[in-house]
Amino acid sequence: MGKTTISKIPFKGTPEQERELRDILASLKDQQGALMPAMQKAQDIYGYLPIEVQTIIAEVLNVPVEEVYGVATFYAQFALNPKGKYTIGVCLGTACYVKGSQDIFDKCSEILKIKGGEITEDGLFSLEATRCIGCCGLAPVMTVNDDVYGKITAKDVPDILKKYN
Repeated sequence: MGKTTISKIPFKGTPEQERELRDILASLKDQQGALMPAMQKAQDIYGYLPIEVQTIIAEVLNVPVEEVYGVATFYAQFALNPKGKYTIGVCLGTACYVKGSQDIFDKCSEILKIKGGEITEDGLFSLEATRCIGCCGLAPVMTVNDDVYGKITAKDVPDILKKYN
């Protein structure tokens, strides 16, 4: 488990989203092992699992919020913070790291003024440190959503990011 950062973006759930969540939770609440499917559905609705949503899940399923949080932080499929329109992933796996991916990550962080796991205030970008994505021959590798950029340096980062503004 990595360090959890708090989002700079305030939670903006709608009454419609909460109604949809509560309807789903009502249909799951008497089922054995309902927590994981409930959390997956909640993330489908909101895009992530802020504490406000975790609290609703805990109350309706009658489980401690600490248990919901524990599951959310244990499994990589769950996000505690919103994702930007563009999610930047910089591989820090061995092959990429030895070829300078930390410098690329640091340059993204500097330009965007966010740390790993955070989102820019305008909601456009989020930054993630990733592990091997299977492109070791292209090391170092950075992704922006489904776009893959290989054999890059920190100097390439500003031009890459400009494509997404």
